[in-house]
Amino acid sequence: MHDIVLVVFAFAALLALVSLLLPLATRVGIPYAVLLVITGCAIGSAIRFVSPGVAMGPLSTILDALAGFNLTSQAFLYIFLPALLFETALNVNVPRLMDDVAPVLLLAIGAVLVCMFFIGFALMPFAEIGLLACLLLGAILATTDPVAVVALFREIGAPQRLSVLLEGESLLNDAAAIALFSVLAAMLTGSGAAGPLDAVLTFIRAFAGGLALGAVFGKIASAGLMMFRDHRLAETTFTVAIAYLTFIVGEQYLQVSGVVAVVSAGLVLSNDGRRKLAPSRWDYLTGTWAQIGFWASSLIFLLAAMLAPRLLADVTWHDAGLLVIVVAAAFAARAVTLFGLFPLMNAAGIGERVRTSHRLVVLWGGMRGAVSLALALAVTENAMLSPDTRQFIAILATGFVLFTLLVNAPTLRWVIHLLGLDRLPPEELALRDRAIALARAEIGEAIGRLAQDRGLSAETAGRISGGYAGHSALGIDPDAALDPTLRAYSGLGILVEREQEICLDYFENGTVSRRAIAELITLAERLHDGVKAGGPEGYLAAARDGLSFSWSFRAALELQRRLGIARPLAHALAHRLEMLVVHRLVLQDLIRFTGVKIQPLFGPATAELLHSSLKVRMAEAERATKAIELQYPRYARTLEQQFLALSALRLEDESLHRLRAESIISQEMFRSLERDLRQRRAALERRPALDLGLNRGELVGRVAMFADLDPGERAAISLMLRPRLTVPDEVIVRKGERGDAMYFISSGAVEVRIAPTPVTLGTGDMFGEMALLSGQPRMADVVSLGFGQLLSLSRRDFARLLKTSDKLRAHIQAIARERRSARPVRPQVAE
Repeated sequence: MHDIVLVVFAFAALLALVSLLLPLATRVGIPYAVLLVITGCAIGSAIRFVSPGVAMGPLSTILDALAGFNLTSQAFLYIFLPALLFETALNVNVPRLMDDVAPVLLLAIGAVLVCMFFIGFALMPFAEIGLLACLLLGAILATTDPVAVVALFREIGAPQRLSVLLEGESLLNDAAAIALFSVLAAMLTGSGAAGPLDAVLTFIRAFAGGLALGAVFGKIASAGLMMFRDHRLAETTFTVAIAYLTFIVGEQYLQVSGVVAVVSAGLVLSNDGRRKLAPSRWDYLTGTWAQIGFWASSLIFLLAAMLAPRLLADVTWHDAGLLVIVVAAAFAARAVTLFGLFPLMNAAGIGERVRTSHRLVVLWGGMRGAVSLALALAVTENAMLSPDTRQFIAILATGFVLFTLLVNAPTLRWVIHLLGLDRLPPEELALRDRAIALARAEIGEAIGRLAQDRGLSAETAGRISGGYAGHSALGIDPDAALDPTLRAYSGLGILVEREQEICLDYFENGTVSRRAIAELITLAERLHDGVKAGGPEGYLAAARDGLSFSWSFRAALELQRRLGIARPLAHALAHRLEMLVVHRLVLQDLIRFTGVKIQPLFGPATAELLHSSLKVRMAEAERATKAIELQYPRYARTLEQQFLALSALRLEDESLHRLRAESIISQEMFRSLERDLRQRRAALERRPALDLGLNRGELVGRVAMFADLDPGERAAISLMLRPRLTVPDEVIVRKGERGDAMYFISSGAVEVRIAPTPVTLGTGDMFGEMALLSGQPRMADVVSLGFGQLLSLSRRDFARLLKTSDKLRAHIQAIARERRSARPVRPQVAE
């Protein structure tokens, strides 16, 4: 056969083999990664020890092809590692990871350094190759393999927080260790940093530069995905390109850590993509990447394990003794991190407390794998290193990897069971039983209705439904089985998750915009943090914070006031109204959900607590919505009409799919109707522009004192006035400040907070003139009661106005005299 045919034949055979090993691992109860290593070692031994002339049919051809198929360490790192790390990063829940960012970073960076120094200094008295080479081995063995850890914990079904800790460590640990490996290897060969300080700076540059580069490429990927609407194949292809481009640009062009960059890009895309892509598109993307990750992880394990027999060919008893030292030092380093540094971190209030049982599992679960083998292979291929150094690192790295995979991995399930981490605590067990009982009771009722609708035997249906109905009488009283505080926390946690699901359902159905959903999902994440920090009070505090004006809205407000640029503010205000409209719809769904699902599960007391919290949120959301609707009622009706029109299109789309499924319309008719539907949806999805109504001419006409002026005077005065939009609860004038302007109210209302009774001013009124006339500081705070439109007149233009218009001067002075005498003027509203 030609060489290319042999390569394709060998790869096809390996893919067939890994596909067979996956169900075999499940059947025999061995972790898949462990079975891959065993199989790889067996193939490597066969290649090494079976004579080439032995006739075994196609098997001989496969072994010959694999024997001539010599993948270098560069091939391992550049072909498999970007796909492997990017796929793992895409599946990380970034907000959940940020909850434990301190312990994850401690494991990822601190533990790498501790492991490197422990192994290096433990080996130095017994090895003859120098401290730097021993530290290089420590860096290689500091990597916890993402495939071994993540795959094993997903399979076992470990607690979520434990999985997050290990997934975060797996990602960032490899990045930190490979960055250290590169620095130490360059120092050892004399091609890199000359001293410890240079090495530290080089490491910081590589790590920080990788983070920054990955963030940039992640944002590029996130923005690029929005261009591939209805082109899912292009979406996946683009992300594959991003993963490899990030790695290569970092390693080859910018000399930063490509591994760190890929991890950073994947995390950024995971965080943004979940918010920007509809759930079906995100599921398709991650599903395709799961297939890519399976190929990469399986092949890198198998091919790396095939090298193990060659790397261990010259092992001696002295090497075995050194391996014992390595194993002891590595586990001692991990124990120091988990049981020494973690308590110090908790005492400092950094991160959540990690239970002792979880730390024990993390201690035993620090497997090493294909990345360590690939780095060891890179050392054996480096001709600038001495033969003794290459052999020393190859044997000990390979031996330690095999020890963790053949000893730690198979026994990890037993350790988890021994610590009871695979069993639910009593309170969660009671909640589970209650949920199952309610679900089975519903099934029993549904079976009875189904039999009646289909005309089936009532007696047979009774026997089936009776079995389910029996489960509804478990005698579980949720108020007695669960602690009240736990019920409240659990119920709020369910509400937060349900809120995210409802938001994504709206997004998937195409009835709301991505912009509004992204903000509401962020709000749900804040609610999750609020529940953890303060229970119901923290939940409501986070909800109120989520409805406050964002920094971008305030920036747009300042831009309009200082430079007169209104478009960003109009966009921000339209976005806020759209978000609030959708928010109220979500809260309505949550209130219904509480009555239907939460009350049977947790009891009436907990349901009432959750219902009251939702009513508070609904009242605040309605108040925020009404504030905008009062100022822009026509635009609010337009948004409501847009939502209903998009909902109608969704129903129309469902109807078309149903007609096609029933063969009532042909495929050609269906495609034609779908094209028309997409065009109408694209037109509807464009949010209408909001007119802020800040035209000076119109605003001047609403002020009563300008009504009697001739058009020329009114036009001259309007040039002195600057339009301004106020927001609810904004302090327009502060007591004690120097007066720099006065204001005319064109629409809305303000409250002058003077003792003993505040005064409300409305459309047509003015305020702020007293300080300009007297030269004294402001006498009271003036607060906007809602969205309003003002005209501001600066101190300089105020003086000009008094000089040029006797009529206006007299009017303003008359109002000022009456206010000094505590006789407030009634609001005057222009017709």
